[in-house]
Amino acid sequence: MTVAPQILRLSLTDFRSWRTATLQVSRRLVVLTGPNGAGKTNILEAISFLAPGRGLRRATLDAVAREDGPGTWAVAAEIEGAQGLATLGTGVATPPGAEASHARKCRIDREPVGSATAFAEHLRLVWLVPTMDGLFLGPASERRRFLDRLVLAVHPDHATRVSALERSLRARNRLLENPSPDPHWLDAAEHETAELAVAVAAARAETVQRLAAALFERGSGPFPSAGLALDGWMEGAALDRPAIALEDQYRKALRDNRGRDAAAGRTLDGPHLTDLAVTFAPKGIAARDASTGEQKALLITLVLAHAELVATMTGIAPVVLLDEVVAHLDPGRRDALFEALGALGAQVWMAGADPAAFAGIAAQADLFEVAPQRVTLSR
Repeated sequence: MTVAPQILRLSLTDFRSWRTATLQVSRRLVVLTGPNGAGKTNILEAISFLAPGRGLRRATLDAVAREDGPGTWAVAAEIEGAQGLATLGTGVATPPGAEASHARKCRIDREPVGSATAFAEHLRLVWLVPTMDGLFLGPASERRRFLDRLVLAVHPDHATRVSALERSLRARNRLLENPSPDPHWLDAAEHETAELAVAVAAARAETVQRLAAALFERGSGPFPSAGLALDGWMEGAALDRPAIALEDQYRKALRDNRGRDAAAGRTLDGPHLTDLAVTFAPKGIAARDASTGEQKALLITLVLAHAELVATMTGIAPVVLLDEVVAHLDPGRRDALFEALGALGAQVWMAGADPAAFAGIAAQADLFEVAPQRVTLSR
């Protein structure tokens, strides 16, 4: 049985442009409209901090604090989630430079938890924002981050493993900077690196395999079908070979390539270099070669299929955040998007400058008018 969590009340304090804001929500469709710069995206970003990671802008803790504020910030949400009614809260309680730890804190029902990973028991999130529009044309690192966000929605500990892998690779690189590195220390670093690398690769491979199957089942429709593949040997082998065998293979590769990696100043083999290959199926071409409009439609396809996959794999339909998406669609695709979102059964938060773009769902949505330091429920 799938549950569909719903944010009932959202509160922001000293977050981005907002000194304070509170939104009471009663419906599964939530629309934020208002002029550019009013703070609509900031509200969506605040929600995105109710998931592991650095939010939809990948911001630092200092960056999201209000510019002329005290340096602290808070986001809280009362939700009807996978575990029933709960209050999730996160933020920074001490300003930069304070003696106390300037770190992000997380609470559930006002009780401290170790990290935002614990929020995943109550709430899952997926999003599509304008900064993702260049995904297919940008560097592989951007597609890896997108891929890892897909994985994180179904495996809440994935971000921790990715971060640990990055630290382990840096530690190995530092050892290789020494003209005569201690082989025992290198062996230990490579042992840890291999374990983490295989865990990261396996989670990616499983998620992409399932998502590719879901995309195939969706077939053609108002939004184009897509093909997915991972350009990385470890991910390619992770579903067919035992983890311990892959770890041994990667340790050998790391050991054999110490000289090459030392000369390069970085590790030249591993899942930290994997790319996500996306195909625009209707034309059988790489997504990067599709038109701008086709790429936008393809992103919507991926997000919709991913939201369905999260619900299938976790039993929790994710809350969907869409920033400035509908304004770029023709009326037919706009209606198709609204229909697809309704079929998800999830709560969906959408933001856009033009209220007319949401006329097709106005009767079914909570409509908020957003202005600087003011957000008002219009219906």
